[in-house]
Formats: sequence, C-alpha cells, structure tokens
Amino acid sequence: MSSGAPDKPMGGEPMGAVRMGAGRAAGARTSAELSDAERASVARPGSVSASAHSHFWFDPRFAIGLVLVVVSLIGVWLLVSGAERSVGVYAARAALAVGDKVHASDFDLTPVRFDDADNLYLTPDSFPAEGLLVTRSVAAGELIPTAAVGTLAGGTVTSIVIEIDGRLAASIGPGAVVDIWSARESGSGEFGPPSVLVGEASVVRLVEATGLISGGAGQTIEVLVPKDKVAAVLESIANADSLALVPVNLSIGQ
Repeated sequence: MSSGAPDKPMGGEPMGAVRMGAGRAAGARTSAELSDAERASVARPGSVSASAHSHFWFDPRFAIGLVLVVVSLIGVWLLVSGAERSVGVYAARAALAVGDKVHASDFDLTPVRFDDADNLYLTPDSFPAEGLLVTRSVAAGELIPTAAVGTLAGGTVTSIVIEIDGRLAASIGPGAVVDIWSARESGSGEFGPPSVLVGEASVVRLVEATGLISGGAGQTIEVLVPKDKVAAVLESIANADSLALVPVNLSIGQ
C-alpha cells in the first residue's frame, strides 16, 4: 500500500539519510589517508617557496678568511721562488794581495740571493780556465768582486821595490792602496816641493832589512805600479829622490 510517506529501509531510517552518511564517511577516510607533508602543504601553500629562499645568505667573515688564505699562498710561492733564484759566487778562502794569480780551486763557492749578484761578483761562468790576476786586496771570507780581478793576458801592473824615507803609517801593509809621493833634491840636503809620482799603487809586501842596511831609518817596500809609470819610478830612484807613501783608504777596523 502506498500512503505517500518516504521509503524506509528495514532499520527504520530513510534512504536519503543513509546515502549522506556514507558520503561523509568516504570524505573522512580520504582526509585520513593524506600524509602529514601533504596536509602541511595544503594548509600553507607558500611555505615551500619561503624555505627555499632562506638558504641564500652572505657572511663577510667568510670572504675575509678566503682572502687571507689566498694571500698566504701567494706569499709562500714568492718565498720559494726567491730561494730557487740563488746564485753561486766565489769567496776568498784566504787573504789575497794585489798581483796574486788565482784559480777556481783557491775559492769557496757561496750561494747568495740578491739581484745582479752574477754581474757584481765572480761566478763559475765568468772564471777563465787559465786563472785570474788579483788587482785589489781581498780579505779572507770576502766575496770576490769582479772589479778586484783581471785576466792574466791583460795585466797592466808590475811590481817594483822602492826605498821609503822615514817610518810608515800603521795602516800600510800588504794589500794597502797608497799614493807614492816624490821630492826632487834641489841642493845639499834640500828638496823641492813633493808631488804624486804614482797614484793608487798597491803594496805587495814589506821587505825586511838584512845585512848592513838593517839599521837604516828607511823602509823597503814592494809595490805594484802601472806599467806606464815604471820609467818615472826608476828615474826617481836613480836621482835619489825622497819617496814617501800616503795611504789612500783605511779599513773600518783601523
């Protein structure tokens, strides 16, 4: 029989209510099945973009530290490079006097590190096989300047022995550089004004007086003079001129 009332299932509830309850249950199950990450993204749609941008930052201390590391590496490289540019130069094993003939075996090879060392000092590349002639006194242990030696073929000095009136200055000895002054005798026991006979001669040695002349007041000296001055010196000796030595330079210790 049809009475116009809505159909009821056997449980006594209307069919529409049953369908709505089923829909709500299905929606609840779908929400429960979502993961926590998905729910968080749905709740905050802009959070992922904001997190990605937060990782871009700049710390000035990092830049300063990087600069210090680079500067340190450059400094070490320059130090090592400078050490590798050392040049071997010769140093005197013993004191050398003007006129000494020397060979490479007479020197010690010493490494030095400064600019232009191979041009200022004697090196193995600039040492001839036949040897060199010392033209300036050199102390033991001193680096050999190129200006202190010359080739044997180009020797321009020669040694000569002279007699000096009076006493010598304390600074005059082997290797000293001196000017030789002479005064011509103008009368009995009188001499004219002195003048420089030879400039910058080198003392080779002091000759010890022996025999009958050992008690004399003078001093015998062997000196190196330029070859073009030998004739003038011999003439002065033959004329019995009064000769004297005046030191040109003094060492720091004197």
